[in-house]
Amino acid sequence: MPSSHYIHGSHEEEQARLSRLNDLINGLCLRELALTPGRRILDVGCGLGQLSRAMARAVAPGGKVVGIERDPAQLAEAARQAAAASEESLVDFRPGDALALPLTTAERASFDVAHARFILEHVPDPIAVVKQMLRAVRPGGRLVLADDDHDLLRLWPEPAGLAPLWDAYCRTYTRLGNDPFIGRKLVQLLHDAGARPLRNTTLFFGACAGHADFHPLVTNMLRILEGARPTIVQHGPLDDEHVRAGIDSLRAWSTRPDAALWFVICWAEAVAP
Repeated sequence: MPSSHYIHGSHEEEQARLSRLNDLINGLCLRELALTPGRRILDVGCGLGQLSRAMARAVAPGGKVVGIERDPAQLAEAARQAAAASEESLVDFRPGDALALPLTTAERASFDVAHARFILEHVPDPIAVVKQMLRAVRPGGRLVLADDDHDLLRLWPEPAGLAPLWDAYCRTYTRLGNDPFIGRKLVQLLHDAGARPLRNTTLFFGACAGHADFHPLVTNMLRILEGARPTIVQHGPLDDEHVRAGIDSLRAWSTRPDAALWFVICWAEAVAP
């Protein structure tokens, strides 16, 4: 079931945003994953399944990808998109919770890679999720975490009103019991779960005016804030007028020829003992 801790929801507009986001970043994530044919992959919180299907193509022939998603609307859209691409059998999509992975006894401790992206920032107990992932991989298998640290966002020249709006957005995470800064803690989470951290890096998620990715990235940010606006207002400290003003300022800023957006996705991986 959808979680009350998830700020964005799974309505049609949000699914469209996520699809476009996948187009922007999946290539970067696949590069870092460096998957090879024959591997067994567990994708926890697979959402719309676009990255799961890309993983499945990377591990073919002989590989397998199991995608776990708790939101039935996301899972239904994942199935629809897979069917539209004639890839219905590419991924084993399953309903289930990251805190209680729907795996058989034989599947536990059998995966080569357990992966979770943009999940830990939306759960109140991220270490429990990582422990579930650790139990799913074989000895020597990899755990891969990718998530946000919202404090790393920088826009320049800074749009008027954006700083208090972004701060209010981050506070909304906290008030829902989530962690908007989880990205900086990924290595510690892997260690505390009992895995052996091996590597951390960042994936650049930004562009400047004139780059082909700039407007899609700003549009993604605008839609995040527009979608989260009711929740931001509900939990304060900004009222609707100030939230709208910050969004309008960001939209106007995006037309500047000297505008630049800087953000990174935090990445960490470890091996199971």
